[in-house]
Amino acid sequence: MLIAGAELPEHLWYWIDDQTWAMPLDGGRVRVGITALGLKASGDIYMCRPKSVGSEVEQGRSLGVVELSKSIVSVKSPLSGTVMRVNEALEERPELVHQAPYEAGWLLELAPARLDEERAQLVVGEANIRAAMQRWAWLNQLEGA
Repeated sequence: MLIAGAELPEHLWYWIDDQTWAMPLDGGRVRVGITALGLKASGDIYMCRPKSVGSEVEQGRSLGVVELSKSIVSVKSPLSGTVMRVNEALEERPELVHQAPYEAGWLLELAPARLDEERAQLVVGEANIRAAMQRWAWLNQLEGA
């Protein structure tokens, strides 16, 4: 689905306030990244530094930082857990986050710590995603919202 010109796949779980997504993987891990809508609002990313493998992250807390044209911002995690893998390709090519936010531009993979309780705070399902993302885009004054 498209919201304000940004693609938002319906099969992902979204942490709306901070525009991050989670995708369940085989083996119980979850892949995490930044939404195309969040990227549209923030601008180009020049550097991406996720937390290292073995780090613990908490839902709504930093999973790493990105450098934008005029600032360095913390990316908030949609779920709590242990970092099991980071996307090493982003060291050389941070532009992948913009070019393919749901494919090659993912940030890290987590072993979730409290998936059952925290998943309820994520937005899932086409109608729910559409309503929540349209509201977020409108509140953030994104063109086309």
